[in-house]
Amino acid sequence: MTVNQGEWLKQQVLRWGIKLTEKQLEQFGEYYRLLVETNKVMNLTAITEPHEVYVKHFFDSLTVAKILPIKQIHSLIDVGTGAGFPGLPLKIAFPHLRVVLLDSLKKRIGFLEDVVSALGLEKIECVHGRAEEFARQTGYRQSFDLATARAVAKLNVLAEYCLPFVRVGGFFVAMKGPSVAEEVRESRQALHILGKASHEIISFELPEEMGTRHLLLMKKRDHSPKAYPRRSGIPAKQPIV
Repeated sequence: MTVNQGEWLKQQVLRWGIKLTEKQLEQFGEYYRLLVETNKVMNLTAITEPHEVYVKHFFDSLTVAKILPIKQIHSLIDVGTGAGFPGLPLKIAFPHLRVVLLDSLKKRIGFLEDVVSALGLEKIECVHGRAEEFARQTGYRQSFDLATARAVAKLNVLAEYCLPFVRVGGFFVAMKGPSVAEEVRESRQALHILGKASHEIISFELPEEMGTRHLLLMKKRDHSPKAYPRRSGIPAKQPIV
């Protein structure tokens, strides 16, 4: 039996109170088509089978909305967005969001601009650059309700990339692998310095036994010191410990 991937996604997220329209399902379908087509000439993802993309990329991205009051969030920056996960699926599902997709590889930003144009999305910016530089700029620094990152770096490095973008009282969600508890232990100092951030680990299983996921939800309780982030390359070479 052929599975209608859009209908499958619609029914899955309806359990969380997320209602996807036909237009949004069409946008997910076009996003999938462009992802697979572009992937033939550019390394965007190792996952290309339709149902796997819908589970491991689209559904997985939308889990961020399961743990946050997403309707009260108005701005999001996705740091190291890659092929657009989780920022672009969240934008499709929640059109009210102002979204910035940030990545250091210009080719990927070109792909994302093509997707945004094809889907007719508004209030979304695809930015080529490094987090260490943009997090110091007016209009970006401490300007977002939510920062997200998936599979970018270890948490003590990632916190320095992401927390300076978040306003006090805002959130940072890191989508992490099985070593998340150990990463949190190594990052206590970084989370404290960069915004006295609280943290909570939320773990769950993807549908159809497609893997375990761990979301690290952090709330920023204080301003990031002006010294952070340090200049490009330093956070990765000399993480806060």
